Formats: sequence, C-alpha cells, structure tokens
Amino acid sequence: PTSPYKFCDSLTELQAAIDAGIGYPCIVKPVMSSSGKGQSKINGPADVQKAWDYAMAGGRVSHGRVIVEGFIDFDYEITQLTVRARNAEGGIDTHFCDPVGHVQVNGDYVESWQPHPMSTTALEQARFIAKTVTDNLGIGLDGQPSGLGIFGVELFIKGDKVWFSEVSPRPHDTGLVTLMTQWQSEFELHARAILGLPVNTALRNPGASAVIYGGVDAKGVVFDSVDEALRVPGTDIRLFGKPESFVKRRMGVALAAHADIEQARANAKLAASKVKPRVA
Repeated sequence: PTSPYKFCDSLTELQAAIDAGIGYPCIVKPVMSSSGKGQSKINGPADVQKAWDYAMAGGRVSHGRVIVEGFIDFDYEITQLTVRARNAEGGIDTHFCDPVGHVQVNGDYVESWQPHPMSTTALEQARFIAKTVTDNLGIGLDGQPSGLGIFGVELFIKGDKVWFSEVSPRPHDTGLVTLMTQWQSEFELHARAILGLPVNTALRNPGASAVIYGGVDAKGVVFDSVDEALRVPGTDIRLFGKPESFVKRRMGVALAAHADIEQARANAKLAASKVKPRVA
C-alpha cells in the first residue's frame, strides 16, 4: 500500500487532484529529485502555487511534472536495504539487512541507526513490500525480473501498518551506518551482488551514524579536531572529500558501535559535533 497519489502536469491539475480527494495536508514532489529537494508540504490552498514553483525549481530535470501524495500520520520511517543477488544456480535471491531507522530534517538524512526495533508483523510486511517492489522494476532479456545490487526501500510504519514511500536503486545515505554495523557494508553488498559474488547481510553489531556538516561556504576546507572526535568510545569517521563546502552540505559521517542503540546514537552525534570544518 501507498498513500493516495496522483501525477500532475500543471498547476491546474495539481489543484484539481487535491480538490478531488487527496485533500490537505499533502506532499508535493518533483518526479525526480533527491534529499528532499523540491519537496514541500501543502497545508491549505494558499500553499499550492508556492509548492508548484518550488517543485519546478528543485527537481533534477525539468519535466514540468509533480506527484502529489496524501499525508500519512506515521510513527517512524525505516530504510529496508534489499539485496538482489544471483544464487549458485543462477537464479536471483532477495536478501534483507536489518531495518535502518533514521531521522530526516527538511528531506535530508541527519542520523541513522541499525537495527530499528519493529513488531514481527510490521517487519514481515515491510520485507514483503520491499521484495514486491524490487521484483517489479523491469524484466531482463531472460524474461526474469531484472536488477542486481542493493536497493534502499523507504517505508512508513504506524503500529503494524506499513506504507511504501520510495525506492533508490543504489546504496542509500541512511545506509552509511552499515559501514559500522554489518560484516559487509551496503557498498560491498552492492558490488558483490552485481559481480555475482556471495553476499552476507548479517548484522555484526548495533550502531549509529550522524552527519558531519560543512559549516562554512568555501571551495576548500580542512577539518580540525578529528582526534577529539575519534576519542569518543567506539567511533570512527568518514570524510567524503568533496571539493566544495556549504554550511549544510554533508561533508562526512560519524559512526558509532554500541550494544545499546540510544548510546550509539549519542556517541555518533557527539563525535560528529567535535569535527570542526574551516576554510583551508
């Protein structure tokens, strides 16, 4: 299941879709974007024009098209990392990582942790939806569902109810936590699945990740106090090596391992806060 939705090719169609049953509040998104760019919440008629204009400016391509979705009241959101890989007989098996919980602000990933606690019913439903979606993204030349690698399937959860949100055909930003938590990270799983190598989605230990922001607008930055960040117990950091920094650009990630997820989250955020970017 998904939220009620409709594709719209004009401002007039957007307003008509809302009036015909999508209702307020609702979410408007470009048909192609990432990290929440071009997405906005419409609380009433006064927001429609602004949301349309923002979607047109924020999409990755100028399709002149949006999707409007009914608003879902959910308890939390997860990423179900789903791996499609060849088995020894040449068929495709679907493998699941433990669910990744995450926090997003203005559409951007801020922190994530693994595993996220879920009821058995909700987890089974989440994995059923993830497999259904990834099995139906296209048909290969052999007549079988195509697509090998890892898919980031985002889902909304309320109690035991699960709604599909979106799918990314690649490693997912919220899945950076797997660099600390799994025997094989999402990047290794993606490469192994594509290359036909065995995959292992097992959890090594619980953990969390937190974003390291640029903090400054500059063409080049250096990072101070990395040593202080690494003194936080059970942590590591990854700096992405981006050539240009913005105040809210994600320039790296802090990782933390701990048996207690809340302590892992606290340690990851503490380590991230100690890294101080500055103009080179």
